[in-house]
Amino acid sequence: MVTFPNAKINLGLNIVEKRPDGYHNLETLFYPIALQDVLEVTPRAAEAEGNYSMTMYNAPFEGRSEDNLVIKAYNALAADFTLPKLDFFLQKNIPTGAGLGGGSADAAFALKMINEIASLSLSDKKLEKYAVSIGADCTFFIHNKPAFATGIGNILSPAECSLKGYYLVLVKPEVHISTKDAYALVTPEKPAISILDIVKRPVNEWRDLLKNDFEKSVFAKYPDIAEIKTKLYSMGAEYASMSGSGSSFFGIFKEQQDEVAIEKMFSDCFCRVIELA
Repeated sequence: MVTFPNAKINLGLNIVEKRPDGYHNLETLFYPIALQDVLEVTPRAAEAEGNYSMTMYNAPFEGRSEDNLVIKAYNALAADFTLPKLDFFLQKNIPTGAGLGGGSADAAFALKMINEIASLSLSDKKLEKYAVSIGADCTFFIHNKPAFATGIGNILSPAECSLKGYYLVLVKPEVHISTKDAYALVTPEKPAISILDIVKRPVNEWRDLLKNDFEKSVFAKYPDIAEIKTKLYSMGAEYASMSGSGSSFFGIFKEQQDEVAIEKMFSDCFCRVIELA
């Protein structure tokens, strides 16, 4: 069985308050985009040692295989059900450490695949419970539709937001941003206008209203990458922002963009032009 876990972007991201457990409550709108990994799952030989194997392409995986989110998905279900032995093959096309949710998408799609392969008949609601135990935004990829997220990103409600007909320019510099760095200068505060109200407005009005609270900290530590957002606006983006805690940026455009020209403009960066649905 083969599936294609996709990335997401964050339309706005507000850090609302610090929780007693040390985490932060936030508000954001997750929007799926057509940048996809490839995940294949096949039966593992009965005589093979171990219940699973994990093979990755296009990105090195350092550490133990059980720390990979796909294997965490397998083990989460294996704790409650008898699962068949499986081999996982993952081709990474979504950049890691980018704020695009690639690892979470891989895990969520793995949960759905194992559910089908093992005939577990788990509802999406039950799959969500396993997903949240793996990662906060993993839950989003179970339904994979625009969603308003609160809590630590795990409490989702459907969002009426469509960017169909627009084009996304995605730029990922070779910078890894730690969670500690991203939160360094964040002062939790509930926004004056809800993200849900902002996205009802025309996209060209989002620029002065829709914020990502992580940008302040990230731009202070990495001033060079702030220029990416400036360039996206100079190219004519209707709206531009960092996604999640970075380090990827996106610009939303009315017209198709030339990917070759963009790669030249943002040299040494991962770049893609994606039609939004």
